[in-house]
Amino acid sequence: MFRVDENYTRVSEFFIVGFPSLQSEYFHIVAWFFFFLYVTTVVGNLLLVLVFALEQSLQKPMYIVMVSLALSDIGFATVALPKLIARYWWNDGSLGFHSCLFQQHMIHYFGSLTSLILLTMGLDRYLAICFPLRYSMLMTNQTMTGLVLVCWVLAHIFPSISTIDLTLMLFCGPNQIMQVFCDHLSLSALVCGDGMQQMSAAFAGAMFILYVPLAFIILSYIGIIISILRMASGQGRMKTFSTCATQGCILSIYYIPRFFVYSTPFIPNLTMTPDKRIATTLIYSLFPPLINPFIYCLRTSEIKKVIRLWVTKHTGITPTENNQIIAVTTSH
Repeated sequence: MFRVDENYTRVSEFFIVGFPSLQSEYFHIVAWFFFFLYVTTVVGNLLLVLVFALEQSLQKPMYIVMVSLALSDIGFATVALPKLIARYWWNDGSLGFHSCLFQQHMIHYFGSLTSLILLTMGLDRYLAICFPLRYSMLMTNQTMTGLVLVCWVLAHIFPSISTIDLTLMLFCGPNQIMQVFCDHLSLSALVCGDGMQQMSAAFAGAMFILYVPLAFIILSYIGIIISILRMASGQGRMKTFSTCATQGCILSIYYIPRFFVYSTPFIPNLTMTPDKRIATTLIYSLFPPLINPFIYCLRTSEIKKVIRLWVTKHTGITPTENNQIIAVTTSH
């Protein structure tokens, strides 16, 4: 849909195309897949928030930042997936101009927020492992809450700059977004004239908000590994290295594909088809929120202990460490 304004026709509505090569007979299967992904992501992360809210023993700095990550993941999934599901379920991919700008702002906001929260999480783990005797003094609940609130505020800076730039741009041609949601790269490609300057500014901002925190995260993990090699026993080393390796895989999935997607327009010999670019975007956007509750939370001994107590209280059975179920007997 377009509206006429003086001497040009201005776009007033965008259409989410999604995967350009996907045949219509597969639309409902894809819609069900993303619906299942959305429900699993929201339920998994809400479970963490619920456990934290109800269990006072978990109200510690480490869990405050985990809950913040869970809320960020819920926010991202809620901004990105419902419209994508509607696109393939009812062929409803239309978004108004300002609705699309709002979605792209929130998409990049939650991406920036997650990067800052991962930085805060890395700082917390670094202090806990490298300075265990001073940790309780350096990282209190109030300190962590303040850091998390700063992350939620600062994450708006670069997306706001990009959104303001887009509101000043002229969209007078195609309105089909070759992506599963509105983002800055896709919208910049639809700007009348040369949008490379705006894309370059957005690229610089994205690289800063993503890879400056990543650099500090890497440094914190190097410090953690050095500390483990100096102090921990063999079994403790293996357990901590296993945790670090798992988290390192999640960080790699979150950061590395983003670099290739954002860098493609600026590297002459690097090209990606729309379908490959969309698939890569979905991997780094949706996979980490889906598995974060399991990686950061369900592997945590304190949370597993709380869940076992809940199961025992409400079902009368007790899960054992090897996931077998034994009956709880009561004395008369």
